[in-house]
Amino acid sequence: MSVVGFDVGNDTLVAAAARQRGIDVLLNAESNRESPAAVAFSHNARLLGAHASGAASSHAPFSSPKRLLLLASRGPALHPRDLPRLPFPIDVLPDGGALVHADHLGRRIALSPAHILAMLLAYLRQLAEADLEAPVADCVISVPSYFTQAQRRAYVDAAAVAGLSPLRLMHDLAATALCYGLYRSDLGVAGGPTYVAFVDVGHSDTQAGVVAFDPSGMKVLSHGFDADLGGRDFDEVLFEHFAEEFRDRYKIDVAGNVKASMRLRAACEKAKKVLSANAEAVVNIECLMEEKDVRGMIRREDFEKLCTELLERVVEPCKRAMADSGIGLEKLQSVELVGSGSRVPAIARVLAGFFRREPSRTINVSECVARGCALQCAMLSPTFRVREYEVQDVIPASIGFCTEEGPISTLSSNAVFRRGQPLPSVKIITLRRNSGFSLDAFYVDENELPPGTSTQIGTFQIGPFQAHSEKSKVKVKIRLNLHGLISVESAVLIEDDQRDANSADSMEVDSNNGMDHKPRNERPIHRQDLPIVESIYGVMSKQELLEAQEQEQQLAYQDKLVERTKERKNALESYVYDIRNKLSERYRSFATDSEREEISVNLQQTEEWLYEEGDDETEAVYTSKLEELKKLVDPIENRCKDEEVRAQAMRELLKRIADHRMAAKSLSTAERDAIDNECTKAELWLRESSQLQESLPKNVDPVVWSHEIKKKEEELDMSCSNIVTSKARGHASDDGC
Repeated sequence: MSVVGFDVGNDTLVAAAARQRGIDVLLNAESNRESPAAVAFSHNARLLGAHASGAASSHAPFSSPKRLLLLASRGPALHPRDLPRLPFPIDVLPDGGALVHADHLGRRIALSPAHILAMLLAYLRQLAEADLEAPVADCVISVPSYFTQAQRRAYVDAAAVAGLSPLRLMHDLAATALCYGLYRSDLGVAGGPTYVAFVDVGHSDTQAGVVAFDPSGMKVLSHGFDADLGGRDFDEVLFEHFAEEFRDRYKIDVAGNVKASMRLRAACEKAKKVLSANAEAVVNIECLMEEKDVRGMIRREDFEKLCTELLERVVEPCKRAMADSGIGLEKLQSVELVGSGSRVPAIARVLAGFFRREPSRTINVSECVARGCALQCAMLSPTFRVREYEVQDVIPASIGFCTEEGPISTLSSNAVFRRGQPLPSVKIITLRRNSGFSLDAFYVDENELPPGTSTQIGTFQIGPFQAHSEKSKVKVKIRLNLHGLISVESAVLIEDDQRDANSADSMEVDSNNGMDHKPRNERPIHRQDLPIVESIYGVMSKQELLEAQEQEQQLAYQDKLVERTKERKNALESYVYDIRNKLSERYRSFATDSEREEISVNLQQTEEWLYEEGDDETEAVYTSKLEELKKLVDPIENRCKDEEVRAQAMRELLKRIADHRMAAKSLSTAERDAIDNECTKAELWLRESSQLQESLPKNVDPVVWSHEIKKKEEELDMSCSNIVTSKARGHASDDGC
């Protein structure tokens, strides 16, 4: 069983696997450790990863899977900020969902963000299976800590569509911390836990957290985030700067042209990387639009001035994480800076000012999340033995429940699962009810969610049922699992025939994990399990999930068909070039002039056909063309190959004749004469065949093939063996008499 971890970023994908010698980052087909998080469609093929990114000039890829999931759950007021940055059109539905459309095989298909995510996960699964040469199902997938229930369920549904079984949805920073802490022996050995702050500046978001380490494990103390601040925002600052400069200098509107915007954004991303190590960077793009070449230059200090507001925002998630952790800055041993967007020097400088220490980069900023996920998968899998190491995360946002009578309150708040409590967690709610009712789940504080995100989670319908006693109560067991997903695990109706002193309707929250504990006084109690119907807002229905799985299977089949067709086309093209070369060199003396002429004409016609009407044909057509050519070439190829093999076969037959004659010297005269006779006949046949063959030109079929010579050798062996066997059998018969 394979043990893998997947980091599905907004811009890139990384897969890692646990092996006996440690954690390895897996390479894609292009031998790169990272793959673009992109999906594109041509008229008959689906392109994933690097292939989709490489086809951006002709087929706009669908990318930014995290942003698509966020967009589907945010209010319309935030759409104008997100939509212009996406290089493809997107339809925002009235119910809050989002769809993109693609033309594939002559029809237009609609894809949800979960569909796009499923395709990327399927790509990672195929990548892992190709590298590990084994099936992949169990995995751990990274998610941002700020993801809501709907977004987490979208990940689980997407994994199911991709044929994966996630053992855990792991927060990015928890995976980073695990990668950082598992192999270190210097954490928590000085009489108390070691506190480390992690700051992850990704492509589209920034997350911060504080983690406590000791020799037995790690405990996440807090999370902070800004879901709308990442490396792409620094790219956007450069894009807006150069778009305005080119508008004034070259009189072109780059922002109004989709392809020009894509090219300028790519150039700005490169310029940002250049500015990370240099004082200035140049943007130079040929024929950007309207056949105009553009050139611009920016200095690092000017770039940092343009990013002043963004740099101030980088500190906010850190402030939130430190405040929720309950520890002071002086207790931090280290600050680890990771993420693809963290390479801007000004970010490290701003963080150093806040934390009063220089951030460290002791782990790979792009691979640490995938490595941590692979480690967690190894811990959860029964196939690997990993040292005991506890990984404890916390609830990132408080979750409450309410009935028609109002919120279910605890002593301190309306939250049943409070922010900062351990994850996973189980609560038991006791309600006095005589008939069916519903529980509505919601996020208690909208400030703990990305701006514009709905606080509503879903509804759990308990029942229907009808109690026989007015004093009946219902115990509801609610679980927040390893994925961070909420569920009502069970609901039990309890009817007590005894009179209860407290007859008022009351609600209580109990953290006890058991539902079947017996009361101290053994009173007659009737228990009944109640049905539960779950309805989570913004997630796939079972029917939609089945349709998505069927669609993915069809697309995967078409992908394989396209790949096989491409292989047959390449095989035909290679065969044309290979035979053309051999026909003028190696095969030249084995073909007549007419054969060479006929084959050359067919090769030329096939080559022209390949680059014209045969450029996009079916697998069967390419196979048929290849077979037609082989029918012409095979006789010549057989003559050439057989000449080399025939000479060796003749030598082997002559050697076998000599061996039989040598062995016959120890036999009786009759046996020796019989064997010599067989050897002489074989020798004569070979001499005659060889002389006749030498009189023929090479461009005709041989009078004797190598397989015929081998057959003659086998016949000689059989004849000699029969002579010796029959003689031995005769001696045995004489002894018996």
